[in-house]
Amino acid sequence: MSHSDDLFERARRVIPGGVNSPVRAFGAVGGTPRFAVRGEGAYVFDADGNRYVDLVQSWGALLFGHARPEIVKAATDAAGQGTSLGAPTELEVELAERITAAMPAVEQVRLVSSGTEAAMSAIRLARGFTGRPLLLKFEGCYHGHSDALLAKGAGSGVATFGIPGSPGVTEGAARDTLTAPFNDLEAVQAAFEEHGERIAAVIVEPVAANMGVVPPEPGFLDGLRELCGSSGALLVFDEVITGFRIAFGGAQGEYDVVPDLTVLGKVMGGGFPCAAFGGRRDVMERLAPAGPVYQAGTLSGNPVAVAAGIAALDLAKQLDPYAGLTETAATLADGVAGRLASNGSAVTANRAGSLLSVFFSAGPVRDFDGARAADHDRYARFFHHMLDRGVWLPPSGYELWTIGTEHGPDEVNLVLEAAGSFEG
Repeated sequence: MSHSDDLFERARRVIPGGVNSPVRAFGAVGGTPRFAVRGEGAYVFDADGNRYVDLVQSWGALLFGHARPEIVKAATDAAGQGTSLGAPTELEVELAERITAAMPAVEQVRLVSSGTEAAMSAIRLARGFTGRPLLLKFEGCYHGHSDALLAKGAGSGVATFGIPGSPGVTEGAARDTLTAPFNDLEAVQAAFEEHGERIAAVIVEPVAANMGVVPPEPGFLDGLRELCGSSGALLVFDEVITGFRIAFGGAQGEYDVVPDLTVLGKVMGGGFPCAAFGGRRDVMERLAPAGPVYQAGTLSGNPVAVAAGIAALDLAKQLDPYAGLTETAATLADGVAGRLASNGSAVTANRAGSLLSVFFSAGPVRDFDGARAADHDRYARFFHHMLDRGVWLPPSGYELWTIGTEHGPDEVNLVLEAAGSFEG
């Protein structure tokens, strides 16, 4: 029995399913999850001493790889001054100033601890600002596990386990959430024609990254902006994954579409539990204590997480790694797809910046239906083939692959060689 086997057996006795986030359980690919013990640059090491090229990078959070010295030092120095202060700090102001400078659509920002918390709070704020009850989201997009956002097609986690929604979510919560297919502007138009005066907000991942990676088609985001603007609804960009990763100014800068509210996480925390939501000043000033919409959190603006976030954003601004990351991701996506196709696999590679996905699908993947139609059993075989050859992929065909600045030619070649031998 491997050490990971032993740890998983122990974990299942004290943790539901043996993991603290469902996809980690390998339920979609089978087998025993490998327990990680440390990360170093582009690599992660498991409890049995195996080293892997890591194409998960903490689900997109690690723009500069594992244990980047500048980020580690910033967090360590901050921890020495106190791990939680429960009071305003100068570091909070500095991080907020960096975010608002990077994203002009974010005039004010509130720091929180997780993407789920940020999205949930942004939706409450949108409803409080507009006085309207309904939310429109897209099938296959994931915005955290709060009740209103676990409606039909709620992204990678529920898709991986074949869950249409979730027990515990009331009919009332689900009834206040409308859904439409991603990249289908006509469906959104129809929803506004029927419910427009009751829609508080449209929330969207500007680049979908929880049904695999699915970029927006030309005109889709602009169309959402126009529909929201004409109806009085707020447009909310969930940039937990894309913010500071697809570009320093996020997807809103890359696609030149201005949302009313923005949800952030991942990169902005430098690998620590730190997230945020922000937007137009007149909307944000409805938030307590400036206004009546309540939100609070003991660990919001935690000094250790904020210090790590400042270091990560400063590195991103100084080093401007985005062109290099995009080039490496393109080499990976094209190379893996080409090698799989040459061995007889029907394959589609989607990419946006340094986000990529490989689907075992003969046709294009432009929405959740396309992602579901891919051959996920073959992906499971491919996952284990790659794992056995030292490549750590996401353990679900609905999850995104990401890279960091530490992924160089050696790592790319290892991945391509491993993919080239797959015949499953």
